[in-house]
Order: sequence, then C-alpha cells, then structure tokens
Amino acid sequence: MTAVARMAVLHMRTVAPYRTQGLLVFGLLAVILARNPDHVVPALAVLLAPYVAVHPFVVADKEGLATLHAILPVPRRTVVLGNYAWALVSYLGTVAAGTVLAVVLARAEGIPLDGRRLVTMLALSWALFAVNIAIQLPLLFRFGYARISVLGTTMPLALVMVVVARLHLSLAAIQSWLPLVWVAGPVALAASASLAVRLTGP
Repeated sequence: MTAVARMAVLHMRTVAPYRTQGLLVFGLLAVILARNPDHVVPALAVLLAPYVAVHPFVVADKEGLATLHAILPVPRRTVVLGNYAWALVSYLGTVAAGTVLAVVLARAEGIPLDGRRLVTMLALSWALFAVNIAIQLPLLFRFGYARISVLGTTMPLALVMVVVARLHLSLAAIQSWLPLVWVAGPVALAASASLAVRLTGP
C-alpha cells in the first residue's frame, strides 16, 4: 500500500464514527427523490459525497489532528494527495450506493432508466463532484475548516448549482457532451491538487 493510500485509509478511520450523519442524508435524499430516480445520483454527488470528502478537515480541527499530520514521517505532499484520494473514495462509494438506489427506485416507479441515461447521469455526477471538490480542498488546506467552513462549503455548492441552472443542464442535453464532461473532472482535480500542494509546501 502506498503512502497516499495509507493516508486515505487514515481519513476513512477518522470519519468512521460520523457515518450515521451521512446515512441520514442518504436516506433523506432517497425519500425526497423517490419519484425522480435519475436525480438521485447527481444530488448525492453534489450534497453528500463532498460532505464526506471534506469531513476529515472537520474532525482535524475538532480533534487537533493537524499536529499529528505534521509529525507523520511523510512529505506534506503525501498528506495533501491522501485527501484527494479519500475524496475519490467518498465519491465512488456514494455513487455506487446511489446508482443501486436509483435503479431500484426506477423499477419501483416504472420509470425507464436505460444504460445511456445511466451513463449520462454518472458523467454529470462526476463533473459536479469534481468541480465542487476542486474548489473546496485548496481553500481548506490554505485556511483550515474553522476559518473557511461556511464559505468553503457553500460557495462551491452555490457555484455548481448556478452553473447547472444557467446552462439548463439535463441528462438529454448532456449526452452529446459526454467526452468533455468525463474529462472535466480529472482536469479540475489535477489542477486543484497541484494548487493545494503549492499552498501547503513540500
């Protein structure tokens, strides 16, 4: 296991005691979106996955884990990339569960959710999550959760929602842009990780 992967596992253990909150949000969104199964995964990617991804910062500020991270025998770059790895794990876990839920709800409601719509839904979810996290993590590394909590969590979410609203993004409209949508995520995260590493030092 690489050092970055070990950091991601450390973050997973850090947030494990708070999993009940995430499960409550998951259940609430399932109830709210039960009649719109194709909205389930994008909603989870915007609302729940980023919450889980940045929760290590919340716990670090609360428990004083910044000191622990500072004395770990790993470069600061590894700590930073560990947060990005954990963010990806958070996204994949949330979207996997959300996809299963969306398929179950679609069948229960008799709503068609074919492979093309499913792939488009996943692409949109990936882009929304990646852009959200790409904005949040450098801010959190630079200022810490205590100083940037409200701005750092609401501004990216508000920006993403405004873009979706202004562009009138829908599954049908996105289908012709799928390659660009898939590429937007890695590009945004790579640029964000590079910035975060520079902000935090070697």
